[in-house]
Amino acid sequence: MEWSDLRLFLAIARAGTLAKAAKSVGLTQPTMGRRLRALETALGQTLFQRGSDGFSLTDEGQAVLAHAERMEEEALAVGRITAGSGLSGEIRLASSDWFGAHVLAPHLAAFTAAHPGITVELLTDQRRYSLGRREADVAFRIASFDEPDVIQRRALTMTYALYMPAASPSIDLGDGAGISLVTMDEAFSDMPDRAWLRRVLPKARIAFRSNNRDVQAQACLAGAGLAVLPRLLGDRVPGLRVIDAGEPPPGRDVWVGYHRDLKRLARLRALLDFVLAELP
Repeated sequence: MEWSDLRLFLAIARAGTLAKAAKSVGLTQPTMGRRLRALETALGQTLFQRGSDGFSLTDEGQAVLAHAERMEEEALAVGRITAGSGLSGEIRLASSDWFGAHVLAPHLAAFTAAHPGITVELLTDQRRYSLGRREADVAFRIASFDEPDVIQRRALTMTYALYMPAASPSIDLGDGAGISLVTMDEAFSDMPDRAWLRRVLPKARIAFRSNNRDVQAQACLAGAGLAVLPRLLGDRVPGLRVIDAGEPPPGRDVWVGYHRDLKRLARLRALLDFVLAELP
């Protein structure tokens, strides 16, 4: 039994299908199937129940899973500790789509120009990448980290504003009657700006929803409705202007975190020092 085979076992357990697992580890589906059969033969156990909707763990597979995850964590810890101390190598960052595109990307480009030995990979997604499993080395989030072994700090406090197309005539907001809004979708109904809109403009109509701030900005620009946007985004979109609603929407803190095993990694320290010095 090889550790590499257990790594593939974990990929299948998390993905649920051979195709998705193979893609996640950079192998072909037939290779994944052969490696899984070899592992099951070596253990003398069937680890997955094969079904029309994918793979599910058997009782024996569930028992192996806990041990394989602990082995993975130890292997990742070795990798983090021995990742190197020089200003060379790779760093993988994770953030939301708009924050990565409008805030981080320009600073990361300047950082790579100043440190040509370092390659930066920026992952922009709604899902939270695991720092413990080394899915990302550094993550920027609008909520503090609750994962164990993560070192975190507040990177900045973002201010928000209510926007409308600059070409549109001024309007009387009142209680929102007759006004259309662009907001976050229902999966983010607990976001502070959604609650603020419900309180400040209780009679406004939600005309457009999206989980993507860039999409919201473009929908607002196209006339779908007023939108609450981070000023780091809204102020950079030509054709949008801020509306005074009597009080500003609530701000949000942005947190940056990384695994404690990486705290002595020179390229990580250099990147964080560079980017955090540039953030507003």
